[in-house]
Amino acid sequence: MSDLRLDGMTLADGVVETIINIAMQNVEGVAGVSLGAGIWGALGQKTPAPAIEVSANDDNTLSIAVHIEAVYGHALPEVAARVRQTIYDAVLIQVGVEASKVDVYIDGIQFA
Repeated sequence: MSDLRLDGMTLADGVVETIINIAMQNVEGVAGVSLGAGIWGALGQKTPAPAIEVSANDDNTLSIAVHIEAVYGHALPEVAARVRQTIYDAVLIQVGVEASKVDVYIDGIQFA
């Protein structure tokens, strides 16, 4: 991703991703963002997909995709819902724009 331009503001590459990563650290049931190396390696790809992808839409909203690893024993739909809400809130408060779409990919389970 290159610099993100939204509603008269330019954010350097990685700013929104950092906000999202920090916000997710306290989400119950999230072990962390997924590096995806195991899955992508099994598929024969050398470079894993980014754990957090952000793109600006024409209507000054953001589309976000996040790859996470969940903690075993937590209901995955509930974890995904908490991640979506946390990301939505963090982006709205910190950046001042809405996330029109937050896709959550659960790439693995970690056992505590």
